[in-house]
Amino acid sequence: MDNLNGLLAFVRAAQMRSFVAAGERLGISASAVGKSVARLEEKLGVRLLNRSTRRISLTDEGTLFFERCQRIVSEVEDAEAELARITDKPRGKLRVSLPAIGYRMLLPILPEFAERYPDIELDLDFNDRLIDVIAEGVDAVIRSGELMDSQLKSRTLGPFRFVLISAPHYFARHGTPTTPRELEQHACLRYKFPGTAQLQEWKLRSKADEPPLLLRSALTSNNLEALIFAATQGLGIAFIPDFVVRDALADGTLVSVLDDYQTDSGKFSVLWPSSRHLLPKLRVFVDFLAERLVLGKPEP
Repeated sequence: MDNLNGLLAFVRAAQMRSFVAAGERLGISASAVGKSVARLEEKLGVRLLNRSTRRISLTDEGTLFFERCQRIVSEVEDAEAELARITDKPRGKLRVSLPAIGYRMLLPILPEFAERYPDIELDLDFNDRLIDVIAEGVDAVIRSGELMDSQLKSRTLGPFRFVLISAPHYFARHGTPTTPRELEQHACLRYKFPGTAQLQEWKLRSKADEPPLLLRSALTSNNLEALIFAATQGLGIAFIPDFVVRDALADGTLVSVLDDYQTDSGKFSVLWPSSRHLLPKLRVFVDFLAERLVLGKPEP
């Protein structure tokens, strides 16, 4: 069993390039991970990992050993999954990564999930960073947009559309745009994609021969919450997923404009590693989201 623990510690450390991250995944201290790997190296008589103050990396011998060990650990996890499937009792920690704004769509339905499955402990990471699901040991991620990773299985959760919004007093002061071209005369609050710093395009219906909109960015941010707050303060017009501001639109805190020109829509999906069996805890979570998560429907 000690050999197996050493293999597992080594594989997790090699995958995450960090004893700290490996320890968090395994539920032990970084020191325990390091000692376990050191015992394995001593037993094998070779150095598997190069250590530095900032990160770890595989040696040449470690790379060869890692390729075999990763398959062994995967087989053990699959065997555990099969045993868990026999009991069919959803339980244990479930690590899920979501967009930073994801709490607005998920938290309202979590009380019902907790009541149905009290033995599942949710570990939620709200972050717009595009994570490596397999390398970081996450059970599932919720993402929007096109799905490119062939190593992941997915299930569509729900569609949404975008709306142009601001506070009523902004439009009272600056006028309400009646065509997309008039947006060029307004202060625009733009979303900046994390990592690339690329500004999100505002896709609106226009004539085929019309030139692209030249929007004046009064504020840019990689955080939708910041843009929503700026809009409620009357700093400008923001382009936001409708489900995020549904309540604010209903109570009049925010007002939408140019709804008839909206063409942009999106969808959320939940993804998980294709190399893993769908454990009961993950299966019920995916089914619950598909059943209860209602974001809205894009207009035709």
